[in-house]
Amino acid sequence: MLLTEEETGMLNGDKGPAVQKAMQILVALGESFGAERLVPINNVHMAGSSVLVAEEAGTRFVEDIRKLGGTFITRVTTNPTAVDPVRWEEIGIPESDSILQTRLTDAYAGMGANTCNTCIPYLVGNAPRFGEHMAWGESSAVVFANSVCGARTNREGGPSGLASALTARTPEYGFHLKENRYGKFLIKVETPLNDMTDYGTLGYFAGKIAGQDTPVFTGIPTDPTLEQLKALSAALASSGAVSMFHAVGVTPEAPTVEEAFGGGEPDKVLVFDQAEKEKAEAALNKEPSDHVDWILVGCPNASVQEIREVADALQGKKVHKDVALWVTTAGAMYAMAERMGYIRTIEEAGGVVVRETCPFLARSRVIAPKKGYKTLTTNSAKMAFYAPGQFGLPTHYGNLDRVMQAAINGVWR
Repeated sequence: MLLTEEETGMLNGDKGPAVQKAMQILVALGESFGAERLVPINNVHMAGSSVLVAEEAGTRFVEDIRKLGGTFITRVTTNPTAVDPVRWEEIGIPESDSILQTRLTDAYAGMGANTCNTCIPYLVGNAPRFGEHMAWGESSAVVFANSVCGARTNREGGPSGLASALTARTPEYGFHLKENRYGKFLIKVETPLNDMTDYGTLGYFAGKIAGQDTPVFTGIPTDPTLEQLKALSAALASSGAVSMFHAVGVTPEAPTVEEAFGGGEPDKVLVFDQAEKEKAEAALNKEPSDHVDWILVGCPNASVQEIREVADALQGKKVHKDVALWVTTAGAMYAMAERMGYIRTIEEAGGVVVRETCPFLARSRVIAPKKGYKTLTTNSAKMAFYAPGQFGLPTHYGNLDRVMQAAINGVWR
């Protein structure tokens, strides 16, 4: 790799051992992917923020970097942790995770991170700019940033994100290069997309086909909500390893089909019609019975609008006595929803609004048996895809209306 004089100095230890270690990580990463140089950045979203991911070894690594004098010189936000900072014990999270999580979060905060602890940093003050080079982790946020915002980032892991935050650099390869951002195949959407769940279903369908390739969609309405694009982004990154999509007439780099493909032709053309939609929905419904015990809304973390919709559905009603309803969100979203009265409505009905964690980044294989949960019911395609393998919980999957009816009635219909 071609390094500037300043970068060579960092690698040689001129700015201390923490920065030197960081540069070693970035140079090794860049050389492994054939990057010619590093590109300056000022924006990192840290994926390795949960002790379910970091465990003891990863926590010690971050603590050691801090002890070496590590200081973040970019904007840094953090992904969800393994605990709700207030209700961790009540919802079944082990005390050992709470203790270890405090250490890890404190280490990030001590180096200058904004420990917002959410997978939706773009809603809590870290909104990417068009064309901005970044180093983001969290697969759903990476897809949203690349596709909806037009920023440029690869899918970074914990060590590479940490290294970028210490140096304000990331290797220039992958989605930092314009030629790698064009679409590979076309999906014609020929069935209505009515809500977040429909967008998630489309993302699940496309991700299975895409692998790491970038899909281009036609037929998506020109006015999707932020929440719908969030659901599409998350599902694409779950059933596939997608880092970007183009929705013609919607996303900034795809005003036309021709521009989405960079003037080339798609490798293949597929159709997402009502039959494919129903087939994808059926594939995400892994639980054949009508048994409901653990319901999740908020994967990725719920926006204030989503929390409001849950509150509206529960107004004057009660969650079934045999059902645990979790709405997971960021601390900032929680504060706004609390001010609006939505938290009170949900909790008076018997639901729980969980902050800074989710079943995917908490130790759900411990929580579920401790609480007696045998199924997971959700409106999130991402969660429905992961739950059977990650937590051993078969899923019910459907839109928010169906999910909230299940929360109230205690059965899946």
